[in-house]
Amino acid sequence: MMEKGFREGLQAAVPTAFGYASIGLACGIVAANSGISPVEMGLMSALVYAGSAQFVMCAMILAGAPLLSIAVTVFFVNLRNFLMCLHTTTIFKDNSLPSNLLIGSLVTDESYGVLLGEYVEHKSIQPSWMYGNNLVGYLSWLIFTVVGNVLGGMIPNPEALGLDFALVAMFVGIFSGQLEAMVRRLPLKKIGLILLAVGVAYLSLTVVVSSYVAVLLATLLGCFVGVWLDD
Repeated sequence: MMEKGFREGLQAAVPTAFGYASIGLACGIVAANSGISPVEMGLMSALVYAGSAQFVMCAMILAGAPLLSIAVTVFFVNLRNFLMCLHTTTIFKDNSLPSNLLIGSLVTDESYGVLLGEYVEHKSIQPSWMYGNNLVGYLSWLIFTVVGNVLGGMIPNPEALGLDFALVAMFVGIFSGQLEAMVRRLPLKKIGLILLAVGVAYLSLTVVVSSYVAVLLATLLGCFVGVWLDD
């Protein structure tokens, strides 16, 4: 079987780009209403590159929050990326450290989800494939957030157009594809127990900790249950 490379990685990330089109525009519009200029929006997307964190940053900037509070909040919002990058390195365990650092720097929830879907089908994935996957997401997010910022004054209420639901819809699409591939390889009972553990843990933890920490801890518990059930 021919190994997939950079071009195939670009193609695999096309759905991510379409999802980023709507949610990136919404983020740019919110940023414009927070007083952030197109240049500042471009720098934020290029250097921070985190959808949920950028929405939080816009709200905190509008509220006049201190810089340290913004930095700490963004750190905790994106803490789950450590887990995603740790698992990504196990997929590219024969890759060099600089290459893995480059891959990890651009890993997002969406590019990681696309990677997992590919990994279920093909255990051997070339780093160049991941470069293409990451690059499409990075460039599309950068472009659409800046365009949204420029057009911000024209669409003052993105929620009315349903733009805020685009990220959720994209996650559902990515997850459904992964689940379909997993069902063909793993027992339904094992998959169900893992999902049940994650769901119960998240709902229970949100009572005592923030939703961001709950996501991180529920993910760790799901990983533990998966390893425990693995023969």
